[in-house]
Amino acid sequence: MKLSCVIPAHNEEGCLRPTVEKIAQTLLREGIPHEILIVDDNSSDNTLSVCMQLAAELPSVRYVSNQPPNGFGLAVRCGLERYTGDAVAIIMADGSDDAEDLVAGYRKLQEGYDAVFGSRFTRGGSTVDYPVHKLILNRLANWFIRAIFRIPYNDATNAFKLYRREVIEGIQPILSHHFNLTVELPLKTITRGFTYAVIPMRWYNRKSGVSKLKIKEMGSRYLFIILYIWLEKHLSRGDYHRASWQRPDGGAETVRSQENSVREDSSNGLTNAAGAKSK
Repeated sequence: MKLSCVIPAHNEEGCLRPTVEKIAQTLLREGIPHEILIVDDNSSDNTLSVCMQLAAELPSVRYVSNQPPNGFGLAVRCGLERYTGDAVAIIMADGSDDAEDLVAGYRKLQEGYDAVFGSRFTRGGSTVDYPVHKLILNRLANWFIRAIFRIPYNDATNAFKLYRREVIEGIQPILSHHFNLTVELPLKTITRGFTYAVIPMRWYNRKSGVSKLKIKEMGSRYLFIILYIWLEKHLSRGDYHRASWQRPDGGAETVRSQENSVREDSSNGLTNAAGAKSK
């Protein structure tokens, strides 16, 4: 199974090289077939030059340029239209994600799950230098998501996630232009009936550059996409659920709902998916 790593990058000249080199080294060491697809999101610094250098130096790296307007979600969508793997991971360019967690997510996909989500707030997960105000808002937002969707997953706003190609195809159309894409993809995955597992992950605050997340600008956008998917879940009568379109011959197919495919293991704090499909 070939893994594509989509890395959106807007003005990340100081972070991009070490992030990409670490991912490439780790995946090569583990013998994981892969490509690393960097999406330059209309950067005004030397990010594009770094992309060119990395593509020339590392055989698994290539890059594309997202056309204006720029935005995290638009850059990721650009990458999702162009990746070539059997599965795709979304990785931050700022070095906040750990390459070892990428390996763990890939191995979990190999067990047969449709998607793998990282959580910084479960046993084994951790954060380093997480700004306090962002942490408070993060936990409130995730509490709200868990409450209205009645799901155990507790870190939907985190970008680090892996998806099989059929999931990306099955959650179209993708609407988000900005960081609200981080909740659109997993919530659609769950709502439309794909199986998923949750793994603990580590998160590190960036060492250089400036965060692109503007909290004041994102609040209404997050709320819009959350309510949009909530309305789909409750009003669409299953029109977008995988069970309604997966069999082209019209035959019935048994697909576990997200309520049955995921359980909370209270003994260790981990959220485990129980409905993995066969390999």
